[in-house]
Amino acid sequence: MCGRYALKVSDDELSGLYGAFVVGEESRPSWNVAPAQEVRVVLEHLPSDDSDAVLERQIRSVRWGLVPSWSKEAKLGRLINARAETVTEKPSFRAAAAKRRCVLPADGYYEWQATPDGKQPYFLHLDDTVLNMAGLYELWRDPDKDSNDPTRWLWTATVLKTTATDAAGEIHDRCPLVLPDTMLDAWLDPKLTDPESVRELIASVPPPVLNPYPVSKAVNNVRNNGPDLLTPAHT
Repeated sequence: MCGRYALKVSDDELSGLYGAFVVGEESRPSWNVAPAQEVRVVLEHLPSDDSDAVLERQIRSVRWGLVPSWSKEAKLGRLINARAETVTEKPSFRAAAAKRRCVLPADGYYEWQATPDGKQPYFLHLDDTVLNMAGLYELWRDPDKDSNDPTRWLWTATVLKTTATDAAGEIHDRCPLVLPDTMLDAWLDPKLTDPESVRELIASVPPPVLNPYPVSKAVNNVRNNGPDLLTPAHT
């Protein structure tokens, strides 16, 4: 699964990488992104119901932990991951899988391997390349807020997970679904709504070749957040 990751790349760099404009205030780098926190996502938004409207590719902050639009209350931090194999079928995710797909950029993510001395954290990354973690986003309307209140909409997201292979599979059996750059346009396209087409797209994603190395157990505490968390540890 993916329960922590790092994103130190600036908004300007992300804007250039994804050809997107930034919505809202500038984000800060984080070496220990955790569930229920604000995270950066890349998405394509149709500004109106007009079929001829131009898609807008955005970078914006949302809460990590998807809240389905039909939920009676906002329970953050529960749905941080979604199984890629069943995402078009599960009630919590199928609407977003059809219309609200996104990418969560990351410099890499953390995973814990069981050892005789306890769980050892590892940082998994691609050399000099941002991970395009496939995700879904959702909008939940707070019924207790006025229709004119700009904060009435809660934006949330989840990370898709799949079977881990290569070195990642030796650490944990699941990993984020990582999209190659060539698949970003198709994944982000909100006009791709057919569930079968989405399943075919997910099935065609090649497994990433990730580079893992052990890091300090300081990452276990979400209050620890600094570049030292990415320093290789001796095991």
